[in-house]
Amino acid sequence: MSQAELLPDGPPPAPDGPSRRPGAGHRTPGTLAAALSPSLLRSELALTFRRARTVTLLAILAGLPVLIGSVIRWQTDGEGGGGGPAFIAQVTQNGMFLVFTSLAVTLPVFLPMTVGVVAGDAIAGEASAGTLRYLLVAPAGRTRLLVAKFLAGLAFCLGATLTVAASALATGAVLFPLGDVTLLSGDTIGPGEALLRAVLVALVVAASLAGLVAVGLFVSTLTGSGIAAMATTVVLVITVQILDAFPQLHAIQPYLLTHHWLSFGDLLRQPMYWDEVLKNLGLQALYVAVFGSAAWARFTARDVTS
Repeated sequence: MSQAELLPDGPPPAPDGPSRRPGAGHRTPGTLAAALSPSLLRSELALTFRRARTVTLLAILAGLPVLIGSVIRWQTDGEGGGGGPAFIAQVTQNGMFLVFTSLAVTLPVFLPMTVGVVAGDAIAGEASAGTLRYLLVAPAGRTRLLVAKFLAGLAFCLGATLTVAASALATGAVLFPLGDVTLLSGDTIGPGEALLRAVLVALVVAASLAGLVAVGLFVSTLTGSGIAAMATTVVLVITVQILDAFPQLHAIQPYLLTHHWLSFGDLLRQPMYWDEVLKNLGLQALYVAVFGSAAWARFTARDVTS
């Protein structure tokens, strides 16, 4: 009996490879909506949040509000009193303000660094690990993979921001009194409305990082080194913030990625001011459109060999 007669009927088995995605085998080509298939997106989310590096970054973010709250508490009990910027002075009177203080402290440096690491490693990390070409063998398509990577990056932005907010809320409840919250405008609101505003602020902060995800994804398509892509993305966002501090560059500063990041403070007034917040969200949408298109153009034309 020949070897061919021993083989079962049907198509030959797929070649062995390090593909790690459920549902990443044989697919029928479809529209872009198929790129958002639950299996592909779930796989990317699992890959993003199960990595030891990601868990470590989230743990660091969760520890920052504890450190900030402890320092404020120690200074309040000591000679430092309750002085300091508006957010910090309010923390000593109501622990709810530790949420806003922690977001204001982590947004310029810590949150962008963690997002830069995740976004910069999205494509370049696959290439350096040698798995990118195996992912592209299946007819899932480069566009679909890029969209899934971007959505996973946005999910990390939301997860990182909520981690900071939840840790700050728990720490503030333990170290400081809770109750009615006095806003920056001098008006007072109840704890329930204050909690809703905290959630709203956290969502705005997460959305403020969307442009950075697109920039990091674009950088990730330019190199096959995950470390180089992560470092470049982090250096870029730090450089932009340095440029935003020079008054001589006021003409271009409104167009810098980070310029409106702290506009969420206007949501802590009565009534809430939306002008700067909407400018921030519009600027992030512009960066997503520009750098997302650049990432797509680069990735779809790239010769993938690893």
